[in-house]
Amino acid sequence: MKLPVVSVLMPAFNAEKYIAQAIESILKQSFSDFELIILNDGSRDNTSHMINHFNDPRIYKIDLQENQGLVKSRNQLVAAARGSYIAFLDADDIAMPHRLQTQVDFLNTNQADICGSAYDSLNELSGKVKASKQRYSDADIRALITISSPLCNPAVMGRAEIFKSHPYQKGRDYAEDYSLWAELALAGYRFANLKERLITYRIHSKQTSQVQNSETNTIFANSRENYLLGLGISPKLTPRAMGFADRIKVAIPFLMQLNQKICGISVAANYEIYARFQYRGNSLLTPFTRLERLLVSMFASFTS
Repeated sequence: MKLPVVSVLMPAFNAEKYIAQAIESILKQSFSDFELIILNDGSRDNTSHMINHFNDPRIYKIDLQENQGLVKSRNQLVAAARGSYIAFLDADDIAMPHRLQTQVDFLNTNQADICGSAYDSLNELSGKVKASKQRYSDADIRALITISSPLCNPAVMGRAEIFKSHPYQKGRDYAEDYSLWAELALAGYRFANLKERLITYRIHSKQTSQVQNSETNTIFANSRENYLLGLGISPKLTPRAMGFADRIKVAIPFLMQLNQKICGISVAANYEIYARFQYRGNSLLTPFTRLERLLVSMFASFTS
């Protein structure tokens, strides 16, 4: 039996409103050599009915009676995948018709092991669509992991063996993607973001990424600390807002060390990271803080 090139993995929980559009966006791909594995994680609405409406032989359905949570669902989907590449798409997002073909072509060039992409954010409440602002090189992505998640999880495709050998970490719900990128970066895998917008990322009140609490923030902070330690940088230098005198003592050494550990970080990425050390919102000082940011970022990029 011929195995698919790509396994598209879609976890779903109470997604009746959006999942049909997500499924259709995969079935209409210009690249057809894929399987779509959908895991209904104990939904209590009509999600199961919406999934069963589709009869395409490329769809494989997993229907759970009890909710097991996002991390277990993602790992179960990864374990079931048969393709050479794994692509993610959440049940409330939309893939552009050429998404799979574009990412397969790029990964086949062996320039990266994992690639995300630019994307459009659709705010369900306002109806506004906003283009993402991202960094695209491996060095910039690795650097930005020190402050945020620089890959949009539902836009990611990568080699299947990577995800099978590095499962999502239990207890990391709502920060599971960030924790994984940090782990994979330390393991030496190469990243890229494609500049073409390949998905529409839907923002609404019920999505898991909007669930923010102290536990989630703690998980993120622990993962970031482990990442800094893995790079050989003291967590005491963690980016956080501080006064000018402390920035001289902490922020500049942090940025210099980071640029020594990761070669080729752009001025733009250094600028974004250094901004985390500055207080924001003081309009009178804004021109001066921006100038400081630019000068420090240029110095860090050009002297590393």
